Amino acid sequence: MAAEIQPMLHTHRADEPLDPPHLSVLKTGVPVWVARRHPDARQVLTDPRLDRASMFTPDAPPHTPYPNLLTDPNILNNLDGEEHRRLRRTVSKAFTPKAIARWRPWVASVVEGLIDAIEAGPRPADLISGFATTLPSSVLSRLMGLDDYDSERLAFWCDHAFSTTAYPPEQVQAAIEDFLAFGAEVVARRRAMPGDDLVSSLIQAADENGGLPEEQIVGLVVLLTVAGHEVTTTVIGNTFVYLLTDGTDAWQRLAQDESLVPVAAENMLRGISIGGDILPGFMRRALEDVEVGGVLIKKGDLIAADTKIANLDPEVFPQDPRDHPFSTPPTGHLGLGAGPHYCLGAWLAKLEMELTLHRLPARLPGLRLAVAPEDILWRGGQLTRSPEVLPVTW
Repeated sequence: MAAEIQPMLHTHRADEPLDPPHLSVLKTGVPVWVARRHPDARQVLTDPRLDRASMFTPDAPPHTPYPNLLTDPNILNNLDGEEHRRLRRTVSKAFTPKAIARWRPWVASVVEGLIDAIEAGPRPADLISGFATTLPSSVLSRLMGLDDYDSERLAFWCDHAFSTTAYPPEQVQAAIEDFLAFGAEVVARRRAMPGDDLVSSLIQAADENGGLPEEQIVGLVVLLTVAGHEVTTTVIGNTFVYLLTDGTDAWQRLAQDESLVPVAAENMLRGISIGGDILPGFMRRALEDVEVGGVLIKKGDLIAADTKIANLDPEVFPQDPRDHPFSTPPTGHLGLGAGPHYCLGAWLAKLEMELTLHRLPARLPGLRLAVAPEDILWRGGQLTRSPEVLPVTW
């Protein structure tokens, strides 16, 4: 995929009160309500009368022109009710804060090893391939027992799974089919020879809960691989852009004081967008007439939570997180969602962010961009948006 030269991605600064939900039009020509105020966006993500599954029924309006993994009606993101709860219970025990805390030492060792490699390598170094991509990929591979698999092939599948215009639809579909076949192969191997890995744990948990259709277990394996790779890479890459441009003062403070890291990580997740458009995972369909922010959303209508704007709602968050990265926000943000579809890997993503935000500045306090911000190459044609390469020196 060719990289694009684009302006740095800036999230809107909500300096004035936001309006109630308003109508917009999707690229398919279908109208969609857009909720931008924080309370309205939170309702969209938590109200059981607004769901995901009904977006994929035969009578549903077309909400995306792009076939990708998130248009599969059988994956966890697109299920609701008891079926969703049962599938989520299968995997949730592996991602509790307590479980994640046990992984901290070896995730930290991965972070340190990547910094060692950067220091020992040539300058300028690419902070995307050398860190932002490699960290989540290494963590997920170890966690899921995929260290022996072709990392470039996995990256290829992940790249296609969240594609929009980057590849032809038939190429995306073929890649996803290959990815699912790979997932089925991994599940079959773990059934035959269980190990100390997440896939084996998923299979065991599913069996203990009365079993799950094999395609749902396979779908979980593929979804977790993509989400852990693609989303975390995007978050870390965009955070690097901020910290090495507008946030250079924050970089120095993070190098000096590790106690600032947890709040800084939350503020980065809140204030730095991972996509220019509304992410499809934050879209819902009304099962009945629902009032959101004083606006009637009729049964069958689509409504989306614009979380990148809601996270800056001045009525809820008086301070912009990019201007005050070390101030504790007054309430939780929506960067990782809310409600029953809250990001399953949130604690793992936060762990990777926290270790990155202290150890890299502490080891390389003089790290700086080796190109002008306007010359950063950005990936295009994906649901998420992040640098293709980020040359740095020190």
